[in-house]
Amino acid sequence: MRRAERLFQIAQYLRGRRLTTAHQLSEWLAVSERTIYRDIRDLSTSGMPIEGEAGVGYRVRAGFDLQPLMFSTDEIEAMVAGMRMVQAWGGPQLAASSAAALAKITLALPREKRDFVEATPLFAPDFHIDPEHGKRLECIRQAIGKQHKLLLHYIDAKQQATQRVIWPLALYYWGSGWSIAAWCETRNDFRSFRLDRVQLLTQGERYDSVADRRLADFVRAMKRDNCN
Repeated sequence: MRRAERLFQIAQYLRGRRLTTAHQLSEWLAVSERTIYRDIRDLSTSGMPIEGEAGVGYRVRAGFDLQPLMFSTDEIEAMVAGMRMVQAWGGPQLAASSAAALAKITLALPREKRDFVEATPLFAPDFHIDPEHGKRLECIRQAIGKQHKLLLHYIDAKQQATQRVIWPLALYYWGSGWSIAAWCETRNDFRSFRLDRVQLLTQGERYDSVADRRLADFVRAMKRDNCN
């Protein structure tokens, strides 16, 4: 659980009960009591009226409520446009997650701004996108998360067919398409692979994170090459 989500959960627990101890919160959220004490201190200094003390319990002063999410119209348009792009270009799982996230955010907005989400005139059409593109993107995304190698059947810049075994590190979207940042076992070096040139891909065995072959190393290598 991310810290922001944990702080929100703590706030909800303290609002919904008479007294809640740090020990109870630590068990519910699977963190140490020291972490809970630090979180409660941070919530208090941020303005949340928390009453109580260590060893006794905590609660939020009666009448306090969390403020609704406040976005400007420009912020709403940016958020909606970004999520619509993800829905169009991000593959089936990210598309579904993006739609669910937008629905949750919309419900948390003040009522007068909810209609503005639907009325935002910025769109990312997906009718021209090959469905196989989304499936491959999802397979690559899962391989990155699980640290699984990929076998690529690939068409290179010279239009020659090649097979590569890669360690996928990240996906980059350039506006016109996606690229895979990877360590290439076949070339024993970092490489970028355009997704639209991938003919077939298969997940392989897991790879271990190795010094000089991580994403940060890839970024440094690309910056060095561009500077030369």
